Amino acid sequence: MADRGPEPFIAFANELADLAAAAIRPHFRRPIPVESKADRTPVTIADRAAEEAMRRRIEARFPAHGIIGEEFGRVREEAEYLWVLDPIDGTKSFISGVPLFGTLIALLRHGRPILGIIDQPINRERWVGGAGRTTLNGAPVRVRACPSLGAATLFSATLDMFQGGEVAAFDRLRAAVRLVRWSADCYAYALLATGFVDLVAEASMKPYDYAALIPVVTGAGGMITDWHGRPLTLESDGRVLAAGDPALHAAAVRLLAI
Repeated sequence: MADRGPEPFIAFANELADLAAAAIRPHFRRPIPVESKADRTPVTIADRAAEEAMRRRIEARFPAHGIIGEEFGRVREEAEYLWVLDPIDGTKSFISGVPLFGTLIALLRHGRPILGIIDQPINRERWVGGAGRTTLNGAPVRVRACPSLGAATLFSATLDMFQGGEVAAFDRLRAAVRLVRWSADCYAYALLATGFVDLVAEASMKPYDYAALIPVVTGAGGMITDWHGRPLTLESDGRVLAAGDPALHAAAVRLLAI
C-alpha cells in the first residue's frame, strides 16, 4: 500500500478484535478446562480459539504479513508489516471470572508499532491507538497530568513478575507513590490512556504483552518505554514503564535504575 500510516489497517484491526471477542465471550464464566503451559501460565480454549480466528483472517487478507502470537508462535517475522497478537492478556483474570483482561492487537511496520488495540470483550470497551490519537469506542481519550510521585496511582500485574534487582527497584517506586493497585494487566494501560491511572511498571513482559500498548499510550499523550527510558522494541528486556506525565516518567526512571 502506498499509504505508510495505520489508517488503511484500522478497520481490519477492528475486524480482528471482533473475531477474537466472538471467540472469547461464550467461554467467560463457564466451566472450561485450564491447562498449564511450559512456563506455568494458564491457557484455555478461549485463548487458542481467539488467536486462531485472528490468524486465519490475517493469512486470508494479508498473506505476506508476518504474525507473532502468544499461543501459536511466529511466521514471516521479518516481513515489512508484522501483526503481534495476545488473544487474552490476563488469562488468570479470565479464568477467575474477572473482566480485567483484554485482547491485544498490534501492527508493526519495519519493527515500529503503528497501530494498537486493547479490547475488553466483556465490557465491550475498545481502545484504538494510531496516527497520534487514541479513542475509546470512537471517542478521543487523553492521559492526565500528575507531575508528582506523591500524588500518583501506580498499577502493576503482580509482584511475582519481578526478579533479582527488579524487586528493590520496584519497591522504591511503590514507596514513593500515593496508591498502588494490582492485577489489571493490559487494562491498566487502557486506564492510563483514559486519564485514571498515572503509572504502570512491569517486568517479564514479552512483545505480544506490550507491542499493542505503545500506540494506545502514546496516542493518548502518554509515554511508554523500558525502565531506562528507551523505546520499546521486539528485542527489549521485558521491563515496561508507562506514564501519563513526562515529569512523572522521568522521576520513575530514576527510581527504577538497576
